[in-house]
Amino acid sequence: MEIEIDFTKSAQDNANDYFKKSKKLILKKEGAEKAIKDLRKRLLEIQSSTKKTERRIVKVEKREWYEKFHWFYTSNNMLTIGGRDAHQNELLNSRHFEENDLFFHADIFGAPVVILKNGLNVDKPIREEVAQFAASYSRAWGEGLHSVDVYAMRRNQVSKSSSKGSLGTGSFLLSGERDWYRSTQLGLVMLVKDEKLQTIPAVMFGKLDASNLKYARIKQGSFKKSDAAKKIAEKLDYNDLDNIMRQLPPAGTFKIE
Repeated sequence: MEIEIDFTKSAQDNANDYFKKSKKLILKKEGAEKAIKDLRKRLLEIQSSTKKTERRIVKVEKREWYEKFHWFYTSNNMLTIGGRDAHQNELLNSRHFEENDLFFHADIFGAPVVILKNGLNVDKPIREEVAQFAASYSRAWGEGLHSVDVYAMRRNQVSKSSSKGSLGTGSFLLSGERDWYRSTQLGLVMLVKDEKLQTIPAVMFGKLDASNLKYARIKQGSFKKSDAAKKIAEKLDYNDLDNIMRQLPPAGTFKIE
């Protein structure tokens, strides 16, 4: 070990110089240790954030074509799709309403077109499920009505043209006898089934084996939509609030059980 000594200074002055240098080195060492500690902490935060991001990506649900609409599968596994707005109502009528399907609509201004695929000859209990679905997504929910009449019609009874020309977006010309579902109660159940968030009519829920299902009953109440979505998320242990919001009726207030 070599030590430089300034012979122009006394031994005491040389010692003081080395003492000052040692203090500077100690401070640099402490600064370096703090920097290393901060870097390690930041690295752990980045690693933790990356893991969380990876988990979110893994949990992203595969979306089917019909999930851009309101949808559910009836208790006998038949697809039902409903429009979210006037443009989707048009799309359902023009592209997805076929000869063997049934058209459902609540008897109130501001209601979605709801199509029961291949539902022309299904039994009445299945049609009642679809009727409640159509009622629950209608304006009746936002108006605070507990029930509303719903009707069903066939493909050849629903048209876009009249003697005065083509009708506006979301409007249809209806003809012939309607199949009525009077005073249909509003009510939905949201659940996680097969790792997918689903919303079904309440009348259908009693037909399911709910022993292993996470679910939330949705009724009219006092919670605004965003608060209801948070309560549903907690009840279902499901974190995609946007998807929950999309599956709730568009207007009104809610009660979650």
